[in-house]
Order: sequence, then structure tokens, then C-alpha cells
Amino acid sequence: MPPDDRVSFPDGLYPTTQGSPATFVTTHWSVVLAAQQESPTAEEALETLCRTYWKPLYVFVRRQGLNREDAGDLTQGFFALLIERRDLDAVRKEKGRFRSYLLTAFKHFQIDECRRAAAIKRGKGQQLIPLDEMRAEGRIEVEAAERMTPELIYERQWASTVLEKVLSRLKDEYRTAGNAPAFDALKQLLPDEPGAPSQADIARHLGMTSNAVRQAFYRFRQRYQSLLREEIAHTVASPGDVEDELRHLISIVRR
Repeated sequence: MPPDDRVSFPDGLYPTTQGSPATFVTTHWSVVLAAQQESPTAEEALETLCRTYWKPLYVFVRRQGLNREDAGDLTQGFFALLIERRDLDAVRKEKGRFRSYLLTAFKHFQIDECRRAAAIKRGKGQQLIPLDEMRAEGRIEVEAAERMTPELIYERQWASTVLEKVLSRLKDEYRTAGNAPAFDALKQLLPDEPGAPSQADIARHLGMTSNAVRQAFYRFRQRYQSLLREEIAHTVASPGDVEDELRHLISIVRR
């Protein structure tokens, strides 16, 4: 993947899929699937998922050959229609993982030429995803390698989106606690960071001992793992799906 679109999932930061089970709380996808009728809470949860995970579908259609404008219109039209219809019964027919539902539903949307022709008109002028985000192509460049199918592109961008979300949440936590410099420094210890400084360099920069930096990075890693499980939990239907989806994400990143 291009440098700005890399999946950042270094060894030692992803959680093992063995050991204590992930804590599962009421999450976005479980709320949507549990709704027996139109529910404001379920609709809000679905919209949150759509706003967060539009990038995988956008790169999916870009890899199929659509230009930026057409790919943006098609992706925007799909999400606008999905939210406009509020058809939670149709959503529940695809149980399990939001990742799988999203791609399956989008493929059906592509086939429907009437919906595709009306994509720009959906949503009564309201844009679910800001168009300036869609046009920020520098962060979602399409893989040019011939071996990368649209489906694999989708999976890779899905994993990248999950991990970006996790690091963003972790950064916000450090910033809220007044520890933004610590986050910036500890993030440099990730194995895939080019020209990463040593722990001794970080210790000197932060005015800490090497042992304190090791402990700080251990806490950094533990919190990262916890947030990763929480983010994945938002996209699956049951506690048992969390570990399976985590294993799938790891397999995609390691390809």
C-alpha cells in the first residue's frame, strides 16, 4: 500500500487471540441487529458505522476502475440510500459482521442501475460523508499492484480504518490527560515507524529513565490492545465474533 495508506499493525501491538475474552458491551452493530423495528438509537448507530467505514467501499470501486468523481457519487449514494430507507429488517438479514454486510449490500446496490443513476439525488441534498473527505485522495490512494483485487483492497482499507480509529482514540486519551508529548514519543517506538529512535532517546527527550519509558510503552501497548478490541466489537453481533474478527484483521494485515 502507498506510504500514507499503510496498515499500521506492528508486531507486539496487536493482541493475542488467546487468553482472557474481550469485554463485550452494547455496541453499534449489535444495537442495529437487535432492533425489532425502526429505532432512533439503531439508526444513529448505523449512521455512525457508515460515517466511520466509508473508505473501504470507496477504494473498492476505485480499484474497479471508476474515477474519483464517479466513485464518490456512487459511495455517497449508497450510504444516503441506506440511511434514508431505514430498513433495519433488511440489515438484520446479514447477521454477524458489519464488514461483510457492507460489501454485500454495496455489490447489490451497484447492480441496481436505477439506484446507481439516482445516486447523486439521494439524501435530499444532505451529504452523509463530506465530499472534501472523499476527495482527500492522498490518504486513500488505490493500490496499483495487479494482484490486489477490489475485494482485497476493501479488506486492507477496512483493517487500516480500524487501526487508524484506534490510534486516534488513544491519541485523544493522552491529549485529554495532558500527555500529548508522551503519545507522540511512544508512538515512535512502533516497529513500523521509519527511523524510530531508541527507548534511550525517548527517555532523554521526555526527561525520564529508560525503565520508566519501558513501563510507559507497556501501558501504551496494553491500552492500544484494549481499544482495538472495543473498536472491533462495534462491528460484530456477539462476543464470540470479536476474536474471530480480530484474527481475520491480523491475517489481512500480514498478507
